[in-house]
Amino acid sequence: MECMSTPADDDVAALPGVAPRLRELRRRRGLTLEAAAQRAGLSPAHLSRLETGARQPSLPMLLGLARIYGTTVSELLGEMPPEREPVIRAGRAAPREADGWTYHQTGASGRAMQALRVEVPYGTQGELVRVHPGEEWLYVLTGRLRLSLGDATHELDPGDSAHFDSLTPHRISAASHGGAEFLFVHTLLQSPDPHPHHPHS
Repeated sequence: MECMSTPADDDVAALPGVAPRLRELRRRRGLTLEAAAQRAGLSPAHLSRLETGARQPSLPMLLGLARIYGTTVSELLGEMPPEREPVIRAGRAAPREADGWTYHQTGASGRAMQALRVEVPYGTQGELVRVHPGEEWLYVLTGRLRLSLGDATHELDPGDSAHFDSLTPHRISAASHGGAEFLFVHTLLQSPDPHPHHPHS
């Protein structure tokens, strides 16, 4: 609940470059606020607040917007190294914070696979359940993580991992009072479905 009462000015200071970058990328793609918001599953008013810096995007929101704008979460966060080096040294990029979550760059920007080390404090449960194309993999480093997938809820301890299609409605939160830290990988590609379902027409 603490994150809900954080003053907007503090939030803006955490990610100073994301708001204008979101607006610039949307305009570059030729999308209206309404069209981009609809694709991202957000209300136009919410996307507008993200673009002005009045609200900070959660990780699922960043993933959805990155996909729509044809970029990556790392680039949305302003992590744009001049060239794609295969080795990312610890401490090369300062951690970024949004919506109470802290993101550490662990992969190169501009790749189809996005990798981050994420710290999530206990009590920041305000984000929406998200659905978006791609695959996600996570590995718990410290603390206990609560992962809701569809109708099931799982609690993961250090050393536990999860791998799932992002089209499954999901929510990630810390189940331990000290928060949790996990490695996170997201690909923009969906895994082949061995049992394709045929929706009713």
